[in-house]
Order: sequence, then structure tokens, then C-alpha cells
Amino acid sequence: MMLYILRHAEAEDRDDQGGDEGRRLTQRGRERTRDAAAGMRAMGLKFNVILTSPLARAAETADAIAAAYANDPPPQVVPALSGGVAPAEAVAALAPFARYENVLIVGHEPQLSGLVSMLLTGSSDLVHVRLKKGGCVALELPNRFERGGAELHWMLTQRQLRKSRK
Repeated sequence: MMLYILRHAEAEDRDDQGGDEGRRLTQRGRERTRDAAAGMRAMGLKFNVILTSPLARAAETADAIAAAYANDPPPQVVPALSGGVAPAEAVAALAPFARYENVLIVGHEPQLSGLVSMLLTGSSDLVHVRLKKGGCVALELPNRFERGGAELHWMLTQRQLRKSRK
């Protein structure tokens, strides 16, 4: 199984009340995500399922990727992909999706870096990854979502994904 881990794109700043959940993508974030999605298609990536955090900026990122694939498949919300959830809980929530060959998840830092580390090493803090906004990691998982045993195929920035469309 291939697991693609995508951080949400550039989003609005927090509002005066410090709210985080409703932060939406900026116009630039939407445009760059659309171009990155075109790069993913040009690379031949396919997804059987797209899973997203319920937070607006991640859901909008997932929607933009799905739109590049004619909304096939449409994104599904997985609450455990919210930023404040521990990587181990996120791995457990992803277990039902292990039957799919190609899975894309869209979420937030630092959870996603911890998730990458956990799938590669078994611990959420052994590998230190800085996943920039719109960046993506491709991991091959031997059977299912388990700690350790994943193989890193690549890690690309959003800019690299955008350049892949040409």
C-alpha cells in the first residue's frame, strides 16, 4: 500500500480571537494546491481514498486535490487527522483504510511529521521531518497501518509538485 501524506496549503492567519478551526486557504494557497494537484496527476499518482482533517484549510486542500481527479474519489473527513490528536491515535483511526492500495491523507503539523516518524520507526519522535505547507511524503506500507516497517519513497515540497506538472 502507498500512503501519501500531504500538509494543508497556505492558510489565513488566526483571527483576533485566536480561532484555528475556521482558517481557510488563501487565494495563493488555492492556486498553488491546484497546480500541485496537476503535478500529482502528471506524476501518475492515483488515489483510492482521500482522507482529510475536518479543519477548513485541510478540507479545502483535499477538495482541490479531489477536483483535479474529477472528484473520484471525494474526500472523507477523519476527525483523528485534526492537528491536536496524537500520531498513535491517528494511525489507529487510519487502520480501516488499509485495504486500499493508494491512500492520500491531508492534515497538519506537527501531527503529520510524528505520523511519518511512527510509520517509519515505530516512534513519533525518532525521525525529525519538517513538512512544509503543501508538501507531501510518499510511504510504502507492507500490509497495513502499523508502527515501523514503512519505506520512504519520496518527500516533495509543494513547489516541486507544482513543477512536476510541466
